[in-house]
Amino acid sequence: MGVDIRDSDLQFLDSLRCQPPGYRFHNWARTFSSQPAFYLAPTTDGEIQQIVRIARRYAMTVKAIGSGHSPSDIACTDSIMLNMDKMNRVLSCDQHARTMTVEGGMRLHELHDVLKRHGLALSCVGSISDQSVAGAIATATHGTGAAYSDLSSVVVHLVLIDGTGQRRVCSAAANSDVFDAARCSLGALGIVTQVTVQCEPAFWLHAVQEPTTLGSVLEDFGHVVGSAEHVRVWWFPHTDAAVVWRANRTPARERVHPESFVRDRLYGFHVYQMQLLKARACPDDIPRLTREHFARRFDRRLEWTDDSFRVFNFDCLFPQYVNEWAVPLERAPAALRALQRWVDDEGARPRGARVHFPVEIRFVRRNSVWLSPAYDQDVCYIGVIMYRPFHWPVPYKRYWKAYEDIMRLHHGRPHWAKAHQMFYHDFVDCYPKFADFVQLRRDCDPQNIFVNDYLRRHLLPPDELPPSDARIATDHAHL
Repeated sequence: MGVDIRDSDLQFLDSLRCQPPGYRFHNWARTFSSQPAFYLAPTTDGEIQQIVRIARRYAMTVKAIGSGHSPSDIACTDSIMLNMDKMNRVLSCDQHARTMTVEGGMRLHELHDVLKRHGLALSCVGSISDQSVAGAIATATHGTGAAYSDLSSVVVHLVLIDGTGQRRVCSAAANSDVFDAARCSLGALGIVTQVTVQCEPAFWLHAVQEPTTLGSVLEDFGHVVGSAEHVRVWWFPHTDAAVVWRANRTPARERVHPESFVRDRLYGFHVYQMQLLKARACPDDIPRLTREHFARRFDRRLEWTDDSFRVFNFDCLFPQYVNEWAVPLERAPAALRALQRWVDDEGARPRGARVHFPVEIRFVRRNSVWLSPAYDQDVCYIGVIMYRPFHWPVPYKRYWKAYEDIMRLHHGRPHWAKAHQMFYHDFVDCYPKFADFVQLRRDCDPQNIFVNDYLRRHLLPPDELPPSDARIATDHAHL
């Protein structure tokens, strides 16, 4: 890095290394990477405070990571990267209040197991549980359920090491502004080292998945959204086919699983990945593959029962490009119809875009977390995907451009973990508390030690950007 670090500080940093110099970090989908000068694994708040002080002393930057599952460069840095896996301890459990306090580096799947041993569970969980707890709340990771909000909303207490090395204890009763900002902060305010989550008594879910059509879902949208405690819709582009997944709490305690190794693993994973690899050369095969997989894997009623977190989670298959935005719930049918029209129009063109299934549709209740896409509004998340078979790239930018244009038209807010084309002025317009967040970021991190390319691109005002980045952000604001 060309930084002359004194011996005592260098020895401290080297003592925390968990990878040798030259290590390259890749996110899960291997779509983004960086080579940090120091890849460290702290074990205490005190060590993180010391790392922050060293970073300030030498004008370095710091980025904490969990699983690296975000499909963007939000976790990347070429300076100091903190692997938080060693900060995964259980700190306390309050059975009466039904809360659990853990360190921020604990993975969600570890948290599920700990909660289960204490007779507790999170009320709503997303599709995967590989993320760290702090990483999941940093981007408002969400599941689905019209009466349930995202993971950030269930945080009732947290500890943050800010950019001055100060340890801030935050809740609704103490440092309330920092609390509401830090529950979804993108890592911009500091490093969250402890999190207390609100839980409920452990429960099982009974799930039913049934084939339907997107047209019928949109015609009776309000009823579908409220037809179970947790509802998810998958639409299969280039067709009108869809499936509706519904899950409700149940007293049953007998595990029932519908998974078939041949249908779901051999055909649905391995064969499908080979088919998509071939389709890189023959993209016109994609609509046929979509119809084929719907007919063989999804055109039937499936029913299963298990621990809640096992029912919420599912296999996300192989690496992928992903984009996801939240639109106000009442705008979702129009947004989905517009996306379907675009896909159909592209499908009719000889060289039009051919897109992968599914488009995932989920529902999240409003909350008070400043940068949550569900801030002050009930939302429908609409997620699109393009798989990368065996890590090979596929064309996706035309799809993404059309999708994002539609989401903007319907007042959408992007999922923070995803790569997107929204900038400072866009967020000022769509987040009532965005200006307050930006000012609080300055207070918590006056030397910008937590700023990386992602945060610089999306959060910083144009007058705080390098000339080239400022021009992009300013030009976009005038489109």
